[in-house]
Amino acid sequence: MTGSAREEILSRVRAAVAGAEAPAVPRGYRREVEASASQLLELLADRLRDYRAEVVPVPDDDAAIAQVLADQLTERGLRSVVAPQAVARAWLAGPAGGEAVQVVVDDGTLTWQDLDGVDAVVTGAALAIAETGVVVLDGDAWCGRRAVSLVPDLHLCVVRGRQVVGLPTEAVSRLQPTRPQTWIAGPSATSDIELDRVEGVHGPRTLVVLLAG
Repeated sequence: MTGSAREEILSRVRAAVAGAEAPAVPRGYRREVEASASQLLELLADRLRDYRAEVVPVPDDDAAIAQVLADQLTERGLRSVVAPQAVARAWLAGPAGGEAVQVVVDDGTLTWQDLDGVDAVVTGAALAIAETGVVVLDGDAWCGRRAVSLVPDLHLCVVRGRQVVGLPTEAVSRLQPTRPQTWIAGPSATSDIELDRVEGVHGPRTLVVLLAG
């Protein structure tokens, strides 16, 4: 289609809809869920386990989160982890940043080959949805670039209680639509025509959620 033809079509569309008002869209679906903060945390943990994610309860305190992360890295025998700058500064600068584990801070220049060479990634989250068991990352200083959370085979993700909402509608209203979002429902998995489940194809094989609350 030539540029002039395209402009002619668009001008006709503009003329046809000029002055028209968009019809009201009925919003009959649920917009929020009635549940306490503790009930949302319990529901989220249950849904995450259904998706074969590992859930580790932790007090909602930076020092406690750092210590549990250090324990997780040690217990799993990890040698290196990559993390966004805010995560590395808040949770990995202490015991997890010792000689046993190399902490690689993502500065935006790491290639997929670099990321493939580390054992795990540690991130925060933008929010999590209790009823669907979904964790959402949005590329900020706590979540990091999308590639950082997709290439390493193990993802340790910290979700704080105040970040948990009940329904997807609540999540959409809180998220910034201009940010790059990654919605995570358990470890990466797919099935072939015989319904044989294979994990780790499109992202981390193992998802560990540290649920702080």
